Amino acid sequence: MRKEDKTIVIEKIAVTIGEYTNFYLTDIATLDAAKTSSLRRECNKEDIKLVVVKNTLFKKALEKTGGDFSALEPALKGNTAILFSNNANSPAKLIKTFAKGTDIPKLKAAYVQEGFYIGAENLDLLVSIKSKNELIADVIALLQSPAKNVISALNSGGQTIHGVLKTLAER
Repeated sequence: MRKEDKTIVIEKIAVTIGEYTNFYLTDIATLDAAKTSSLRRECNKEDIKLVVVKNTLFKKALEKTGGDFSALEPALKGNTAILFSNNANSPAKLIKTFAKGTDIPKLKAAYVQEGFYIGAENLDLLVSIKSKNELIADVIALLQSPAKNVISALNSGGQTIHGVLKTLAER
């Protein structure tokens, strides 16, 4: 590959890194063509961008973004496919469901919510991370809970008073 082409590829990868808040480094080298196509379709359904890239070009793109991604260096060996997503746990869920029985794709590392997760043993932890929408739903549910309790208490209190008055009226 010519130097000009490499520069263009590095620039495109750097732009992609800037567009997405999370990315996962995986190894999909042993997948056959049919399974790779299936993985790409699943990624498209989940709004995940799958990119296969040379490790040196990816390192240079990371350097170009200006952040400190040195913790990912040990994972940038061998074949690397990158899953970009704005949802923190979608790629982890996809990897876990797609890899049942085969362990491919294999998680090498991840950069999620400004934290580094190195190694496949972190996959379950990454699956359990809540997305922004899930956290908002939890907060709304917590805020609604006291109001529901007050309304429930008022309704049951009114029924209790009605029952007492009805009993007294019958006597």
